[in-house]
Amino acid sequence: MSFVSYKMKRIAQAFLKQWKQSSERKPLVIRGARQVGKTWLMKEFGKNEYETVVYINFENDRTLSQLFDTNFDIERIIKTLEIYSGKVIQKEKTLIIFDEIQELPKAVTSLKYFYENAPEYHIIAAGSLLGVALNRNTSFPVGKIAFLDLYPLNFIEFLWATEEHSLVELIQQKNWEIIPHFKDKFTALLKTYFFTGGMPEAVNQYVKDKNVLKVRTIQKNILDAYEQDFSKHAPKEIVPRIRLLWNSLPSQLAKENKKFIYGIIKEGARAKEFEMALSWLEDSGLIHKVYNISRPAVPLKAYQDNKAFKIYILDVGLLCAMCELDIKLLLNPEGLFNEFNGYITEQYVLQQLKTTSIESVYYWSSETGKAEIDFIIQDGQNVIPIEVKANENLKAKSLKIYFEKYAPQKVFKFSLSDYREESWLTNVPLYALDVVNEVEL
Repeated sequence: MSFVSYKMKRIAQAFLKQWKQSSERKPLVIRGARQVGKTWLMKEFGKNEYETVVYINFENDRTLSQLFDTNFDIERIIKTLEIYSGKVIQKEKTLIIFDEIQELPKAVTSLKYFYENAPEYHIIAAGSLLGVALNRNTSFPVGKIAFLDLYPLNFIEFLWATEEHSLVELIQQKNWEIIPHFKDKFTALLKTYFFTGGMPEAVNQYVKDKNVLKVRTIQKNILDAYEQDFSKHAPKEIVPRIRLLWNSLPSQLAKENKKFIYGIIKEGARAKEFEMALSWLEDSGLIHKVYNISRPAVPLKAYQDNKAFKIYILDVGLLCAMCELDIKLLLNPEGLFNEFNGYITEQYVLQQLKTTSIESVYYWSSETGKAEIDFIIQDGQNVIPIEVKANENLKAKSLKIYFEKYAPQKVFKFSLSDYREESWLTNVPLYALDVVNEVEL
């Protein structure tokens, strides 16, 4: 879905500029769920950085479906694209965009030949179901393309959209002396972000007239579109299971223990019955799986427990819409942050971590089950525990148990309390998680 936004700004735009200027530039593939803003990002980048843009959408227009059937002669492909678009494609000066590229597997293959035989052409591709396409035996030319993962807007991008540039500056400058003076404003904006989330169309609507009811309508429409995708793109035999699993997620979050339980989907459900449905949702970018680790050691992936995981969806605002949370909670000073045992706050934190340079996120629980660390991340040779609190409570029982057992070099708590560094623990305000990219982990 396309829309007009005069305020939208994405962190990924800086990455795209670096990509354009790189002497080792490869065709770029942008991955991300439907409606996270891939098309807008590509077109906006092309408009601002190139003389011309040639845009092809392989889902909406099948006219070029035979373009790659004969061979992968780049000059022939370029000439055909020029005739089709009515534009002259100039090396270095034209951006070629292949949208929904997963609909034409041979277009994916062509990226290899652009890289090997004509690297002077600038080409970006995107697709909402690229992960699903990979599982349909659509192979990517490994080593011949670059990837960029795009997620919903994070909180900093939301502040940009709402023109709170001064607040962004305070966070990025890590001005912990002044930030507390604006805590009420930060907290109010954070609560609003919990409801709007980061789906570009929802944020754009909020920026337009601050009407959260209209935002909720947009979120419901997005959720409906995802359910339509289940029927349209998933194998027919697993569509009912995808729906059951997807609709069980609000119930999963109501538990004190956030570990995913198949029995909540339906009585007697087993992992084998739903593993394909789970994979489809993950491949489509609609959910994130956070695995438990048996031991917090490097590399974390080596200690991943494939049978124990938590599930978060792609966007906190969509989660609130799925749960049908009352918009009146925006007026409650504490209610929203404590809702569902703080799971919504955990969802928010996971969503922010996904937009940082951190590659993988895990969690840890003790063998006795008396302690659980919400998130575990790896930075080089350091394993870093993170606990999330939905309020200003600085007690950290689980973190203390973890610290005494493993003696990590760095320990973080994300809460509504002000930034502070103690002898063993650093507290970072929930609204300032952007600094995770720059804090010495």
